[in-house]
Amino acid sequence: MGPKTAQRLALHILRRSEPEVEALARALVEAKKQVGLCKTCFHLSAQPVCEICRNKNRDNNIICVVSDSRDVIALEKTREYRGKYHVLGGVISPMDGIGPEQLYIQPLVKRVSQEKVKEVIMAIAPSVEGETTTLYVGKLLKPFTKVTRIAFGLPMGGDLEYADEVTLARALEGRRELD
Repeated sequence: MGPKTAQRLALHILRRSEPEVEALARALVEAKKQVGLCKTCFHLSAQPVCEICRNKNRDNNIICVVSDSRDVIALEKTREYRGKYHVLGGVISPMDGIGPEQLYIQPLVKRVSQEKVKEVIMAIAPSVEGETTTLYVGKLLKPFTKVTRIAFGLPMGGDLEYADEVTLARALEGRRELD
């Protein structure tokens, strides 16, 4: 949460009655107690196995790897992806003291090597740390399955003149033939 959002939240809470604030505090404590991580994909869940992993209609042959549960939520909003997920819990960032051993990479490798996964889609943000993580995880998974990455490019309504060089280069690399 950024400073502006924190300030807005604080001001909103201060305008509420004491019983409303106490109810919010109880709800937050209860949520913290009840919500944990799915033992399969490490997405947030109130159950040992999350709703997505339990869903029999999801494609078990495809796993989309993301860094955070927020990414799962964003991808689910598109209603386009029908496979399963794996949340790494962050990205490799030596400057922040985060190495591969602090992330859920080994459970992913074990999962992919033991299950009949046909494709792993790397959907990690294109930062330096994201690229490092994508390349590292991709190299570990290559012996077991096909590894792809999501395309990156320009947002809808974006102007070419305002896009940075890396975004434009990625947009060109990810081009595809018109139907």
